[in-house]
Parts: sequence; C-alpha cells; structure tokens
Amino acid sequence: MNKSDLIGRMSSDAGITKAQAASALGSFTSATTETLKKGGKVILVGFGTFSVSSRNARKGRNPQTGAVINIAAKKVAKFKAGAELNGSM
Repeated sequence: MNKSDLIGRMSSDAGITKAQAASALGSFTSATTETLKKGGKVILVGFGTFSVSSRNARKGRNPQTGAVINIAAKKVAKFKAGAELNGSM
C-alpha cells in the first residue's frame, strides 16, 4: 500500500473527501515528525510506538574498494508494533 492507496482507504472508510483524508494524513505525519525531532514518543495504544534511537559511530567498509570508512553517529526513527497489531498477523 502506498500513500495514495492509504488516502483512498481513509477517504472511503471515514466518508470524507480524498483532499480531507490527505490533509489528515499530512497532519499526522507532521505532528509525529515534530514530536520525534524533540526527542519524544508517539504512542498509539494497540498499534505501536514511534520513537527515536541513537546509533553510535562505527567503522564500515567500502564494498568496492575494501577501504575502511568512518560512519558518523546519528539518530534514527524506529517503530515498535503494539500487541494488537502483532496479534493480527
């Protein structure tokens, strides 16, 4: 399912226009992004939790040349599925 498929599904399930569904999805993604940038969590009970995780700096290897490269530390978004979502699969 891609973004337009999701918007279509939201539109039909909620009985709203696709423009309204796109606006709602945009609002959700921007609110989630802002919260994660601040270091917070977005918890949707039964569905899952979006959070930020830190990755340490490490050494890697260029697969073409075999040269050792430094990979910088960074923060990444992660998602942990909730019990209800895990149980439905």
